[in-house]
Amino acid sequence: MNERDSRTIALTVAAAFFMETLDASIITVALPSIGAGFGSTALGASASVTSYLVALAVFVPAAGWCGERFGARRVFASAIGMFTLASLLCGLAPSLGLLIAARILQGTAAAFMSPVGRFVVLRETPRGRIIEAISTITWPGLIAPVMGPALGGLIVSHASWRWIFLLNVPLGLAGVWLVLRHIPHRAPTTRTRFDTIGFLLTALALAALVEGLARLGGLDGWSPWPLALVGIGLLAAVGSVRHARRSAAPMLDLRAVAVPSFALAVVSFGFASRVAINASPVLLPLMFQLGFGYSPEHAGVMVLVYMAGNLLMKSVTTPALRRFGFRRVLTTNGVLCAASLLGCGLLAPGNPAPLIYAVLLIAGMTRSMNFTGITTLAFADIGAEQRSGANALATMLQQVAMSMGVAFAAFSLSVSQTLRGASALQLADFRYAWFALGALMALAAAGSLKLDRNAGLAISGRGP
Repeated sequence: MNERDSRTIALTVAAAFFMETLDASIITVALPSIGAGFGSTALGASASVTSYLVALAVFVPAAGWCGERFGARRVFASAIGMFTLASLLCGLAPSLGLLIAARILQGTAAAFMSPVGRFVVLRETPRGRIIEAISTITWPGLIAPVMGPALGGLIVSHASWRWIFLLNVPLGLAGVWLVLRHIPHRAPTTRTRFDTIGFLLTALALAALVEGLARLGGLDGWSPWPLALVGIGLLAAVGSVRHARRSAAPMLDLRAVAVPSFALAVVSFGFASRVAINASPVLLPLMFQLGFGYSPEHAGVMVLVYMAGNLLMKSVTTPALRRFGFRRVLTTNGVLCAASLLGCGLLAPGNPAPLIYAVLLIAGMTRSMNFTGITTLAFADIGAEQRSGANALATMLQQVAMSMGVAFAAFSLSVSQTLRGASALQLADFRYAWFALGALMALAAAGSLKLDRNAGLAISGRGP
């Protein structure tokens, strides 16, 4: 396959990822309108968000097996088609219960889109072009969570919330056509039996952890139920790991964890850094509205500056990784990312606008570099026979890190508010949360020092 074809495949997969990631974030601002439309509340409508996330987490482990058993091209196209149908059902839902059911179907489809799409890119891209390909398919995860709330607010303000979902229909149909046209057909590579026990254990672990973390980060008072869910999730995770180590053909393939660069980028310091950077898009719009007193429109403009930093760094990431290597880039950028998070905590309404813009721009740039760097490093030293299992494991832990980032941000705000004995969030609470995120990111930067100096040398072309 030539370079042009592999770039087209990466762009096609990136477009599908953008639709999926945007849909997960755009709905949050529409919850009051959705609740009112069905005679409920925003809190009641929030079940449409958690149901999507839980379904996504539950079915991610099965995606790798299905892609190998039925063919990645077929599964990826089918997942986009199912996502499109679910979007139509969401837009036409006559009741909140049917909307939640459609969101479960949508989350299930999304669970197959992410790992299978990324596997297609890893399989069809020459090893020397992996950095560029990963950089292309990671930008939706950077931009969509920041862009989603602003776009959702615009749609809700000028049209019905149903258009949030209906707009996916033409995009999804175009996506199916692009996949069938540009992604080559490959014969299925496995006939192994489906690991039912492994799937059930892993699904229980992920569903309980995602739901528990989401509830733990709530600001509606303390309850033992979230902690119980997290405990159940951890016990199921231990059982899943033990089963995977004993099974001949496990659902959860742990062989990639033996590769040092993968383990560091996905399980240890990379996981911690994902938690920190996934909290930023949650804190920023809330801080500008509740802490600075900005209007939603003004807060949206400020968040767009942050998004601009993400975009600006995209063209710099690949040359930096090739010039300096993964260890030096991730360590140096990790320190800068931690400093930018601390800088966000020091912002105040009276600061000059250029200073606020500069901090947001740097925060967005360093977040982009970190996100792309650790995602690429995860697969830098993974052999072709391990890519499917490594991809499923990385996608699964990325989903957990996303949920944990949101919960960490909300929990930090809740702790600060409780310690102050206040009835509402204030700027001081956001400052506490930003400082907590900065400390977590600093620990992740220190952990990146454990990387071998030649980590990722095979795809970067040069050591540090």
